[in-house]
Amino acid sequence: MPNKADVKAWKAQLVAQAEQQILKLTDSDQFKKYLNTLAKFHRYSARNIDLIYAQNPQATQVAGFKQWQKAFNRTVNRGAKAIRIAAPIIKKLTPAEQKHLDTTDERAIVGYRYLPVFDVAQTNGEPVLSAKDFVKENLADHQNVTSLYNAFKDYLNQQTDLKVSEVPLATLDGAKGYFQPNTNEIVIGGDEPDNALKLKTLYHEYAHSQLHGLKSAFKDRPRAYQETQAEAVAYVAMQNIGVDTSNYSLGYVATWAKDKAVIHSALSEIQQVSNKVIELSDGLTKQLGLQEAQKEPEHDLKKLSAQELNKSYQGLQQQVQQATNPQQKLGLKNKLNDVHQKISKRTQKQLQAFAKQNPEIKQPDSEPDQSLKR
Repeated sequence: MPNKADVKAWKAQLVAQAEQQILKLTDSDQFKKYLNTLAKFHRYSARNIDLIYAQNPQATQVAGFKQWQKAFNRTVNRGAKAIRIAAPIIKKLTPAEQKHLDTTDERAIVGYRYLPVFDVAQTNGEPVLSAKDFVKENLADHQNVTSLYNAFKDYLNQQTDLKVSEVPLATLDGAKGYFQPNTNEIVIGGDEPDNALKLKTLYHEYAHSQLHGLKSAFKDRPRAYQETQAEAVAYVAMQNIGVDTSNYSLGYVATWAKDKAVIHSALSEIQQVSNKVIELSDGLTKQLGLQEAQKEPEHDLKKLSAQELNKSYQGLQQQVQQATNPQQKLGLKNKLNDVHQKISKRTQKQLQAFAKQNPEIKQPDSEPDQSLKR
């Protein structure tokens, strides 16, 4: 049983390991890997994103041992090495402790414990689908990307103090857009033919407005620093909706990645704005119906390929798990059963056809061995 000193040293080693990994972000490839982690785990604290990245940069979805079993019907593989994340220890304060801490709060964080979690790749069981899977599929459609861009632009114009306008690309001197701090205005090249690039540009300029506006504490950062931050936020936002923008430059971060305090500050800022953009995008994709699985009419099941049937089955499984309304859940279960029956019947037909074409393969006896009867 490790003593308190050993546990304290182990915790310090975890944090130090995470910091060392972050300090290695001195080229675009390493920075891109970190941003991919950020896009996958944007709801985690900066501390836990750093810890996950340091221990397993390829992790995509983590959960505790029991959570995988209960919530996802999956089991952790034997021998899998856990990823440790920090969980706050919250304690009810006594009057004396409240006075000592100069607070009126009844509870406070008094420390952290490091809990074991496992990545989905370390588990097996039922498929795990997310809204991102459906969003990515739906955003393959040109019109849907345009719809998300317009919805985001309208939100900024109507719900914030920002003004978003469009001008011809020819007037932007080679740029795709810009943010004007003096007028709090974002200008986008309206005739940009690449819809994904147009949406990414809007995310990029929005990041500038949040990080480098007149009232921002970071408005005087060097331009290379500002561009790297804005591009990072745009990359994370696009990764979140499943749109690949790896062919766009992420910028070079070596100029500011050498100082531990600076890099942690920069990554913290990126995370804060990325979280905000991701939450906005998630809300808008839901409103636009882009997070719904492609539904196939029941009478068209015969026309679906085996791959499409399996995909429909997995999508319905996910919807059944997420449904909270009993009536809706029953309806989804009925649809799921219809698809299951169709898959079963199609498989039986394929087996029968295979048996006819291969009569040399011995078939099982129609009657069980008499010696097994009682």
